[in-house]
Amino acid sequence: MKRKINLKRKCATVLIKLLTGTGKIIINGKNIHDYMQNNPRKAPLSLLESEKNYDVIIKCLGGGLSGQAEAIKLALSRALYKLVEIPNQQILKENGFLTRNSLCKERRKYGLKKARKAPQFSKR
Repeated sequence: MKRKINLKRKCATVLIKLLTGTGKIIINGKNIHDYMQNNPRKAPLSLLESEKNYDVIIKCLGGGLSGQAEAIKLALSRALYKLVEIPNQQILKENGFLTRNSLCKERRKYGLKKARKAPQFSKR
């Protein structure tokens, strides 16, 4: 089986290829532990207890590590949702793995120092 999913989170874009295999997870040509700095978030696979059943090849662009990690988690969840049977789909839904977090950085407005921070008021 082969499944491709492309998703975004913050400024990060992720393309995932899910293949039946032995449990290898490769991100941009590196091992998951090297790329995610020993903080891997492969929660959908461990939740369904299918870490050894699939090989995952991931290509990440843009954003930081946290945005990429969340995009990977969502893309992996959606790919698994289409492959697994109905009881496992319910497990993914109940644990909130299929919901996209649409929060991103608010833009800076003119006249302000940041998105909402105004310059200091001077009475005199």
